[in-house]
Amino acid sequence: MGDGTAVYGGIEGGATHSKMVLMSGDGAILAWSEGPSTNHWLIGVEECLVRINNMAVESKRKAGLDVDKPLKSLGLSLSGGEQAGGKRRVIDGMKSAYPNVSEAYHMCTDTFGAIATACEAGGVVLISGTGSNCQLINPDGQNHGCGGWGHQIGDEGSAYWISLRAVKTILDAEDNMIEPSHDITYVKKAMHNFFGVSESFGLLDHFYTNFDKTKIAGFCIVIAQGAAKDKDPLCMELFHEAGVVLGRHILAVAPKLDQTLLNGPEGLKVVCVGSVWKSWDLLKEGFLQGLKPHHNKNVEVKHITLVSLLQSSAIGAARLGAESIQCKLPVDFKSNVNVFFTKSE
Repeated sequence: MGDGTAVYGGIEGGATHSKMVLMSGDGAILAWSEGPSTNHWLIGVEECLVRINNMAVESKRKAGLDVDKPLKSLGLSLSGGEQAGGKRRVIDGMKSAYPNVSEAYHMCTDTFGAIATACEAGGVVLISGTGSNCQLINPDGQNHGCGGWGHQIGDEGSAYWISLRAVKTILDAEDNMIEPSHDITYVKKAMHNFFGVSESFGLLDHFYTNFDKTKIAGFCIVIAQGAAKDKDPLCMELFHEAGVVLGRHILAVAPKLDQTLLNGPEGLKVVCVGSVWKSWDLLKEGFLQGLKPHHNKNVEVKHITLVSLLQSSAIGAARLGAESIQCKLPVDFKSNVNVFFTKSE
């Protein structure tokens, strides 16, 4: 158990926004705070440190704590937090520039925090928000990933990816390069309205001069509305395609699965994180198609349970931070998740 008088912190840091929790040694939540992105690849290490410190100060004040008294540990579960050199720069930077934030640090990618919030001993997390990523963590701590390469060379199945495919479909049709599978009228009008342009050349400013990944990913909301409410065939197809590639992320890590993760009462537990999962009804058919083995390296996953988080993965980050200094924070895993899909065959 964690020290009853000590305070432990955790931060969930995405490409768009971040959230911090403070917890006591008995697992009670003391305070929350929020901030913008803490992905150091997108904003730089120095700005990342400023934002972490700001959230720490705010959460300590909300909890009625001395802002100058360091936390026992701070777990950082950050988008872009997988590279060893980047971890060192962030942690060393915090210790140097903001020594009063925490005594100890543990940094990992955002996928680890999500699994630690939902699963006691390993599982799979599949992120589909602004970007996408998939991570398997086996009970022995070994991890294997698929995706997570960012918007330039990856992010398949994410909001950005869906938005980009919608835009490219329109441009390819206008250029007479590729004939679209469905009428483009709805998506073209929606695209011009969303980006505030009267012709497609106006998009160049958004994708180059004033590029904003989050803004472009926001177009996915419009596409989702077009699929769910107006039943536009092209919008529906874009989400079907996203479902397929998300399913293939699971298929990709399946050969590395420890059998104990498949043999539990829920089968393989997949923690689904990100706003794209709110459109599960639009993704479902494609996702199940993507799960089907399509070459001999694939392992079929017959029993799978998809859950969404009811709590921020900052809780898992705090748990991992505490474990890094040999303290165990109690976590109620079942109350942290919502089961929204189960497939048993």
